[in-house]
Amino acid sequence: MMKRIIEYFRSLMLLELMAGLGVTMRYFFRPGFTINYPEEKTPKSNRFRGLHALRRYPNGEERCIACKLCEAVCPALAITIESEEREDGTRRTTRYDIDLFKCIYCGFCEESCPVDSIVETDFHEYHFENRGENIMTKEKLLAIGDRFESEIAANRKKDAAYR
Repeated sequence: MMKRIIEYFRSLMLLELMAGLGVTMRYFFRPGFTINYPEEKTPKSNRFRGLHALRRYPNGEERCIACKLCEAVCPALAITIESEEREDGTRRTTRYDIDLFKCIYCGFCEESCPVDSIVETDFHEYHFENRGENIMTKEKLLAIGDRFESEIAANRKKDAAYR
């Protein structure tokens, strides 16, 4: 009976509320943790997986040999590849599409590629304004690879010890 009376008076004094307000007041006068995003950037890992890119060899030829391993290993079925054989007997892609709405950015495509053709860059600041822009075609992927090749190569070099 006495325990119930004590609990009743404790609930009237709102001790839980006062404890919560105490925590609030402790953090009220400390500096904030907010990062002003466009001006301040958070550090990213070298292994961050962002926008996809297709790479080229130094002589300008595309690396993809149309082995279709990335298409086979993709758990989200986001990659579509069509290929044909050239006059010299090598096989190259005619169509290489990635649906970024389906993609889960797992990195399996990058890991399965035997010639290091498809990579995921550390570029994450992209958006779509029109319907259909989420489909990354071969031309778009090659353009991204050409644009970020130096950064991709630098990140691959930093990460080489862990592969």
